[in-house]
Amino acid sequence: MPAVRGDGMRGLAVFISDIRNCKSKEAEIKRINKELANIRSKFKGDKTLDGYQKKKYVCKLLFIFLLGHDIDFGQMEAVNLLSSNKYTEKQIGYLFISVLVNNNSDLIRLIIQSIKNDLGSRNPIHVNLALQCIANIGSKEMAESFGTEIPKLLVSGDTMDVVKQSAALCLLRLLRTCPEVIPSGEWTSRIIHLLNDQHLGVVTAAASLIEALVKRNADEYKGCVSLAVSRLSRIVTASYTDLQDYTYYFVPAPWLSVKLLRLLQNYPPPEDAGVRGRLTECLETILNKAQEPPKSKKVQHSNAKNAVLFEAISLIIHADSDATLLVRGCNQLGQFLSHRETNLRYLALESLCLLATSEFSHESVKKHQETVINALKTERDVSVRQRAVDLLYAMCDKSNAEEIVQEMLNYLETADYSIREEMVLKVAILAEKYATDYTWYVDVILNLIRIAGDYVSDEVWFRVIQIVINRDDVQGYAAKTVFEASCILCGYEKPKKKRIANLSLDGNNRLCRLRHVTKIWSKSDRTFWENSYHLCSANTRALLLTTYVKFVNLFPEIKTLIQDVFRADNNLRSADAELQQRASEYLQLSIVASADVLATVLEEMPPFPERESSILAILKKKKPGRVAEPGTTASEAGPPPKERKSPALNSTPSLSKNNQNADLLGLSSPSVAAPASQNSSSLVDVLSDVFGASSNQPAVNNGPSSFQPVDNLKKFSCKNNGVLYENDLLQIGVKSEFRQNLGRVALYFGNKTSFALQGFSSSVGTPGDLATKVIVQVKPVDATLDAGAQIQQLVNVECVDEFLEYPTLTILFLYNGVQQRLSLKLPLTINKFFEPTEMNSEAFFSRWKNLSGTNQEAQSIFKATVQPIEASLIRTKLSGTGMKLLEGIDPNPENYVCAGIVHTRTQQIGCLLRLEPNRQAQPMTGDLRGDTNLQPFECLNFMSVKDADDADLTADAQPLVILRDRLITDASMRTSKESPLLGSAPSASFSVYVSAKSTASSLEINDDIKLNQ
Repeated sequence: MPAVRGDGMRGLAVFISDIRNCKSKEAEIKRINKELANIRSKFKGDKTLDGYQKKKYVCKLLFIFLLGHDIDFGQMEAVNLLSSNKYTEKQIGYLFISVLVNNNSDLIRLIIQSIKNDLGSRNPIHVNLALQCIANIGSKEMAESFGTEIPKLLVSGDTMDVVKQSAALCLLRLLRTCPEVIPSGEWTSRIIHLLNDQHLGVVTAAASLIEALVKRNADEYKGCVSLAVSRLSRIVTASYTDLQDYTYYFVPAPWLSVKLLRLLQNYPPPEDAGVRGRLTECLETILNKAQEPPKSKKVQHSNAKNAVLFEAISLIIHADSDATLLVRGCNQLGQFLSHRETNLRYLALESLCLLATSEFSHESVKKHQETVINALKTERDVSVRQRAVDLLYAMCDKSNAEEIVQEMLNYLETADYSIREEMVLKVAILAEKYATDYTWYVDVILNLIRIAGDYVSDEVWFRVIQIVINRDDVQGYAAKTVFEASCILCGYEKPKKKRIANLSLDGNNRLCRLRHVTKIWSKSDRTFWENSYHLCSANTRALLLTTYVKFVNLFPEIKTLIQDVFRADNNLRSADAELQQRASEYLQLSIVASADVLATVLEEMPPFPERESSILAILKKKKPGRVAEPGTTASEAGPPPKERKSPALNSTPSLSKNNQNADLLGLSSPSVAAPASQNSSSLVDVLSDVFGASSNQPAVNNGPSSFQPVDNLKKFSCKNNGVLYENDLLQIGVKSEFRQNLGRVALYFGNKTSFALQGFSSSVGTPGDLATKVIVQVKPVDATLDAGAQIQQLVNVECVDEFLEYPTLTILFLYNGVQQRLSLKLPLTINKFFEPTEMNSEAFFSRWKNLSGTNQEAQSIFKATVQPIEASLIRTKLSGTGMKLLEGIDPNPENYVCAGIVHTRTQQIGCLLRLEPNRQAQPMTGDLRGDTNLQPFECLNFMSVKDADDADLTADAQPLVILRDRLITDASMRTSKESPLLGSAPSASFSVYVSAKSTASSLEINDDIKLNQ
């Protein structure tokens, strides 16, 4: 660029020198105010300023602004500089606008017009300045104004290379600000072919732009794969002639190579054999060059060489298809583990973590176990030690679990505080996953608490209790060991909590003897109560009180001692309302309740359902996208995304950017059945899979159509957990639990897209009369659902009276700026409040005959869609309704009979069901009876439904109507007046705290259920 007269701007240099020579802040402000007054007078004076003077004064204003002072004038003079033909004047004008002018300025229209004029100029320098200004501002208004102009410059054959480079980077900036400006259609192919450009700057900028476009629409730009492989091959192969003038310290075009390798990681391995072969050759060449002696001792050479190598290894890991390349990459990274450069050791550990998840390279990674353990002990940089912990976690399997866990425990004693909490989670996960002897697991967790103390989160001891409760073989050992350890580790809250929970567990253990428990109470526990109770948190003391009330039921001999504890002032008159309430209610419960009531209220909790570890879920949340289950390889995880079936209920969710239809919730059933019927308000479509299903397809406004939406409403008639609805944007899972007329439903919303869903809301409605029959309380959810994330919403429900309709579930959110609305039916039916009821044959048929009137019986005759009829499937479906499947009741062994009671707030409703299959003629008869004093409350549609898959089926049955039976005096079933469970104790009201464990991950439900007797 030729020098322009006056470019030096002596006045600006003098002003900057004066500012630097100021001795104080006051002197600087005084000098600035003097200069501002001078500039303001020049701008307002009668004398017209030339371009040089405007440029000089605008530069002074810009310098003052950069010093931190506000500038409220000079914008118009800067805009006037944009019309100058001199480079320096136009440059200063654009610089001032980029820094000082905001999007709400009144001058923005003048600025946009000036930029348009420069974009249409034949002077490439002016075009470049305009593009740089657009990119620097990068506002939505700029994107809307120039979103169509910039792609034209980018692909035009008349555009100079330097302008193409700026246009590509400018478009990339606008793309990040406003994705709506994504070029499509005719521009796609022309942008992709920029990868063949001979100018290094153009192709490098184009590679960055194409990668951003691919992340938003991979299918449209998939043609870039073959071009990227071809260009990469021409650069890295031995006989390369491409970009030979762009060699950086003996490495040909390293930054372009890195960008091309990164671009290829957005796609699966090429299907074309020729393209795949060229890519494999490129990767092998890069690995071979890494083994060659360095051609220079300068750090620039090694940096460029290693940058290409690490990106190539990342591509190899992404493809996960070539065992040879994976093992070679692992061996190469292993050499870096002992390199003197800290950064290389860090990157090697990070890449090996990914290689450890591949079935081809997992064993190769394990060979470096000793080196990694040594790094854990000797590394000075805590970030490198963190990566070493990650790698040990990733390489762990059954063969080395105990050794790795022990090494991590040893290191935990001296570990940096910033990584202790994460290490605790990983040790707990490994100990649980690979425990063959659960006494070892208990010992590890106790050792973990001893070492880490308060760094052990509550979820760890939650999980310990769940596992111990589910395993009878370790309960006694766990209770004894935890009790002894808690007496020593009384400074930590976690041992106390585990001790309390295990005391309760030990009390419920049938192998426990009264003498042993009374000994514990009389010695250790009394000592604990006197010395440590007041030091515990309120939550711990609350757990302890619950433990003691369980002892009242199991061991009456110590009942008076425990009642004294409840009466103690620090409990009965505690400042904590929760402790005071528990002590009061537990005391009254122990005084007024009969033995039968105590046995029922304090009934032992059932085993927890198997599910994903809540600790693993927390670890994934801490490090999203970087944590996998230890020892899980690609083959164990299942087939590729396009072929993978939905995991079972207790499987681990898999979040993958490349698998947009991944099961975020881990709830999908192995196969997707037909959606449920919208018109069927079914209590329990008992045999929905056997006798057919109809469609109930909710509509999503403006939603994508790449994935066929699936609505599984009808499947919930016989189950409480699973995926309710799924499309290509959202997956909705349901996990629910019910106790008499109360229930809690956990809704899980999983975002399957790569963008956050804004304005997210979910509401449950009760249309019409349903509002008086079902009480629904919904907790709000966050308004933003992040990409690949999952949020939970809890819904509390109470059945007041029998009901017909489903509650409605409405979901609203914004996707790509478009409002989406999803209307579904919440799977809440009257049968969720069923309680199975035992009856003998005499009582059943006596009641059955009494309910034989015209309005007391409804029948349905239908054909099964599945032949032959499987008895096990029918039994499963009938049991899933909530009714009790009674064995040996009907004289005909082929028939099925059921009995149950529906609990509502106002009454209890009895139902009797009889199903009669006909093996020869194939039709089945369903007969259900009830009292005629009240109207029918629900329909059971057992009919076969003709659809595309079952075109030969007929539906010749009438709907089967369930009639309700209000049982007042029938001794064979419970009544609302008197219950054989509760007996006839004196009138009293008390609250029982029931800890109900849901199958939802990390979900605990604590219901305060009122029992009146």
